Amino acid sequence: MNGSATSECDGSKTSFKETEVHRPPNSNDGPRHRPLTILRIIRGLLCLVVLLSTAFMTLVYWAPVTTVMLRLFSIRGSRKATSVLFGAWLSFWPFLFEKINRTKVIFSGETVPARERVLLLANHRTEVDWMYLWDLALRKGRLGCIKYILKRSLMKLPIFGWGFHILEFISVERKWEVDESNMHKMLSTFTDPHDPLWLAVFPEGTDFTEQKCMQSQKFAAENGLPILKNVLLPKTKGFFACVEALRSSLDAVYDVTIAYKHRCPFFMDNVFGIDPSEVHIHVRRILLNEIPESEDEAAAWLTETFRLKDQLLSDFYTVGHFPHQGTEGELSTVMGLVNFTLIITLTSICTFLTIFSSVWFKVYVALSCVYLSSATYFNIRPSPILGTVKALGFGKKSR
Repeated sequence: MNGSATSECDGSKTSFKETEVHRPPNSNDGPRHRPLTILRIIRGLLCLVVLLSTAFMTLVYWAPVTTVMLRLFSIRGSRKATSVLFGAWLSFWPFLFEKINRTKVIFSGETVPARERVLLLANHRTEVDWMYLWDLALRKGRLGCIKYILKRSLMKLPIFGWGFHILEFISVERKWEVDESNMHKMLSTFTDPHDPLWLAVFPEGTDFTEQKCMQSQKFAAENGLPILKNVLLPKTKGFFACVEALRSSLDAVYDVTIAYKHRCPFFMDNVFGIDPSEVHIHVRRILLNEIPESEDEAAAWLTETFRLKDQLLSDFYTVGHFPHQGTEGELSTVMGLVNFTLIITLTSICTFLTIFSSVWFKVYVALSCVYLSSATYFNIRPSPILGTVKALGFGKKSR
């Protein structure tokens, strides 16, 4: 874009040729939505302990069953069991956000069908954007099937890293020459159209900051690309790899735009329930035939999509909401409490067995921890026995 005015990203002016805008109201400056009181700290820490303990017990007791024993016979059956079990645990987070913290999650745009196989394209405003996609996935019956492309360092997180591996997230170094082979390998395992799938991609490659915005605008000015104020220029190679590998098995692509009132939250803001006051999620459903098949044209299409997303966010900061609000209803408090009770009961039983029962339960937990650590570190996933037998030439009918 050409012109001579200034642009502003999170309040910092640069000499790029754009219309001047004000600092977005969902920056990290300004007062918090709620004060950080002693009561909120205690409640937040209690929630965190519950989330971590239930995650640990669910992983060490059930991950070997669903992702090893069942997978030896059926990858589809293994994924189904894993999605049901760990989807129940993941639903803790929307329950925390919407019912305990009382954060309003407001959906707008198009009302999308339930239980589709989709690729999600989302902007990356802060470190917890990906968690709020769970609120949409829960409403569409796909919470246990959602997978992310995330940076490899997150796989090293205690307990959470095990979960990322079990749920088959795709880890990347954010260097295409390093990531290309691993991405193609993982994507090739997601091509079965009967396997439920929500694959979430953040094409910006990193969360939005003032410094990254200025760097992105500089690159855009030097290369004749749109100068964006509320998002970064998207990286196109990973996106195209996903579309190319999954095009024939997907129902649609969801263009998801996330904005916050009145501050962008960090992880601990969510835990303590102090921010945000509102999360706005705008969804646009795109058919696969609308996305070009050549890499260059698909890259241009993605850049244009982010230009439209940037304009949508500018309008949001002006009027305070996305168009066509109210596309999704509220979560059921009763169902949330039932799910919470079941997971807590199961965790309590597993904890009792580990501490007070036979020593063999302690051995099982120890071996499970060793397996989860090594499988996550070395990216190990068992292959079905039947497939191995066929590969060796056994099981063929005699002539």
